[in-house]
Amino acid sequence: MSDTMFDAIVVGSGITGGWAAKELTEAGLKVLMLERGPMIEHGAGYVNETKAPWDLEFRGLGDAALYETDYAVQRKNRHFTEFTQDRFVNDRKNPYTTEGDTQFNWWRSHGLGGRSLSWGRQCYRWSDYDFDANRRDGHGTDWPIRYVDIAPWYDKVEEFVGVAGMAEGLPQLPDGRFLPPMALNPVEEHMRSVIAERWPGRRLTIGRNANLTEAKPDQGRAACQYRSICPRGCSYGAYFSTQSATLPAAQKTGNLTLVTDTAVEAIEHDPATGRATGVRFIDTKSGERKRAKARIMFLNAGSFNSVGVLLRSATEANPNGLGNSSGVLGTHIMDHAQTVAGIAIMPGFEGHTYFGNRPTGVVIPRFRNLDTIDGKGHSRGFSYQGGAFRAAWTRGKRDAGIGTDYKDGLREPGPWRMVLVAFADSIPRATNRITLDPTVKDSIGLSALRIAFEHGAEERAALADAKAEAAAMLTAAGGHVIMGLDQPSPGGSAIHEMGGARMGHDPRTSVLNKWSQAHDVANLFVTDGAQMSSSACQNPSLTYMALTARACATAVSMLKEGAL
Repeated sequence: MSDTMFDAIVVGSGITGGWAAKELTEAGLKVLMLERGPMIEHGAGYVNETKAPWDLEFRGLGDAALYETDYAVQRKNRHFTEFTQDRFVNDRKNPYTTEGDTQFNWWRSHGLGGRSLSWGRQCYRWSDYDFDANRRDGHGTDWPIRYVDIAPWYDKVEEFVGVAGMAEGLPQLPDGRFLPPMALNPVEEHMRSVIAERWPGRRLTIGRNANLTEAKPDQGRAACQYRSICPRGCSYGAYFSTQSATLPAAQKTGNLTLVTDTAVEAIEHDPATGRATGVRFIDTKSGERKRAKARIMFLNAGSFNSVGVLLRSATEANPNGLGNSSGVLGTHIMDHAQTVAGIAIMPGFEGHTYFGNRPTGVVIPRFRNLDTIDGKGHSRGFSYQGGAFRAAWTRGKRDAGIGTDYKDGLREPGPWRMVLVAFADSIPRATNRITLDPTVKDSIGLSALRIAFEHGAEERAALADAKAEAAAMLTAAGGHVIMGLDQPSPGGSAIHEMGGARMGHDPRTSVLNKWSQAHDVANLFVTDGAQMSSSACQNPSLTYMALTARACATAVSMLKEGAL
């Protein structure tokens, strides 16, 4: 492999790595895709997809002793169970450290497809309220793009992915190319009506999700079966993942070479030309170190991992990491400030229930600080995700009661509850950063990442505002609020970590230009979450994918023009 010159190397096989492989191979490039974790075949690799709890040794709850020693962080992820534990990294073998009082849950997946197999599948466009935020309030650095630059790429990505959603005409949450939406249940429909009447600027809508409501036979993907066991993998291909969609498209071209069980140690760089020449990587099974060469590099290892690769690529000519003449590499990392803003009992709907397990919830898009700053102690916004549901028999684990009548009552659906979880914009700060730990290494000898992170006054004010507004909306809909929180969960809990190699106009204050291309290394593109200059308050994955497709088109054009 060290003697083969590829047109492109893609590091990582998650949501953006899959897109990079698809776009580059379909353009005729010979592409090498490297994945740190093991092969997971579509369908055959989803070993626990259809198992029942009694098919597993610990009935789905897992080995508590093992989780204590090997999965101390990963087990805190709501998607982590005995059914899905093979999707998550072993914390003992893959440590990271934190600085000072930092609390950060870094939930990771090594394996083909990365977190595309276990993501929440929420797909939202960003608007110019998001791309203009840094310029408007002075936090961070101005994005070098606006909505008009990325809108055609949102179109392209949505049409291939298959995003189910409802058009709402909201400028802060642009509509897309949607499949038919999944249905709201009666309580959610009631909430939607009350909110629209009481607060005309607000809207409750169904979550825009990458679960097919119509089959895509050209991709071999069936419609969603409403099982809501997505993190186990879906043999139907009903939700978008690398395995179900982008990888088959790339493989169909005959231009893809896929290598798993391969950890990229560093990108190699020629100081004479200023170009990246290839990568050094480690076979995680044998420990053997190898090299591969290419004309262009796409770094898609996941936000923090990509930053780690750049930091580990330090040389005498680049002592602070590759592409870091600005000194900002690793800084301004973000994760949405998240909390359960409100839970209410919703009486009056006992005659209604639902069938199946809908794999998405509802969303209330941002309504704060749009055209004017509303004076609530924060300059940006928050949104809600959640939904209404009827408690099942498992409520017996926490509700008071005893005896035959109590147990018989658990056979019937319980009361309706409505939950609203707030996601607040994370302000980009230089003090929130990633560095390489000077002593701690992982099981194959790579330096562990050291994370310094905290939410500040802006995020806390936003969540306090979100708690108050959640209570107001739930109460207006006839709900009895039973709890609400205004303090953020530990960093990483939203699973939306981003930043560290931000985009910007000025090479002195940013790592990448408007094409996701390194200012310092013209043939290096970073198109995962590391490139983000701000966080918005909605899920970022759709934007990652759109920016990746855009960057690939740019790279291919530059190659053809001889600019790379």
